[in-house]
Amino acid sequence: MRKRRGAGRPTIADVADRAGVSTITVSRALRDPAKVSEALRERIDAAVRKLDYVPHSHASALASSRSNIVGVIVPSLTNNVFADTLRAIYDELEQGPLQVQLGNSRYVAAEEERLIRIFLSQRPAALIVAGGDQTKAARALLEKADCPVVQIMEVDPDPIDMMVGFSHFEGGRAAGLHLLQRGYRRIGFIGARMDPRSRRRMEGFAEALRSSGRYDSELFMTTTRSSSTSLGAELIGALREKRPDIEAVFCNNDDMALGVLFGCQHARLRVPEDLGIIGFNDLEMMAAACPSLTSIRTNRYGIGKTAVDMISARLDGEGPESCVVDLGFQLQERQSTARRA
Repeated sequence: MRKRRGAGRPTIADVADRAGVSTITVSRALRDPAKVSEALRERIDAAVRKLDYVPHSHASALASSRSNIVGVIVPSLTNNVFADTLRAIYDELEQGPLQVQLGNSRYVAAEEERLIRIFLSQRPAALIVAGGDQTKAARALLEKADCPVVQIMEVDPDPIDMMVGFSHFEGGRAAGLHLLQRGYRRIGFIGARMDPRSRRRMEGFAEALRSSGRYDSELFMTTTRSSSTSLGAELIGALREKRPDIEAVFCNNDDMALGVLFGCQHARLRVPEDLGIIGFNDLEMMAAACPSLTSIRTNRYGIGKTAVDMISARLDGEGPESCVVDLGFQLQERQSTARRA
């Protein structure tokens, strides 16, 4: 048990000391008792009564040498894919002692490394970092970090500390198998930005086509430009000009898939009869499109929630049940691939 700080008004850290738990557990128990076990509630309630603790709205979140900051580094603040994950992180930490501090690496590895150094200099309570492709220097920094670290949005058997996400390779492979099962033969890929996660989707997709003897490199078109609906329309036009016999296309994200749909409508192509389309992430617009668009659905909110749960368990001294949590994905089939096999 840590020594109580000061002889004045008892703090949440004093309650945590007496109950033998972390301050975030005390905060959670006081704010929403249903979120902790009955045994923990009884220990915390006993500590509260013994210390005559009264919650203070301006009390420090963590009465320790650490800050109350959970650093979150993502590659984009405008990409809708990360919005659901960030919303979950904020929802889980809302009104608790921990505060979110965001960093935007803009898909630049050196910037991510710089942000990691800045956050670690602030002695954060924990760090959440998107992806598993940090530079050698960034990985070394995170491995030495004296706080919980959660990598999100993908899974790998060798995480820095903890990881929650899904397999982009298997997601891409599922997209390829789906198009093959629907009877498409000349199948292509359209991708923008092509960050490591997008590349893994493309590799899984290509593997599915190769296993069926349907892989054709001429039907793959990628660019390092930022993804957008207008770019999707542009690239499907360029791909069809080169290969007018293309029958279906997998896009590395939903923005691109929606753009491909617009491009088909502009060219008066029927979807799915003339061209099948499948996207990735299953954003809201995919179901609202006309025709509706097939996509690989990912549990982005669940990723953010699980990341906070893993951090909470580590701060409680319990440790997560698993250091790598695979939340999987689901193929959401809609009209854009619904032609008869």
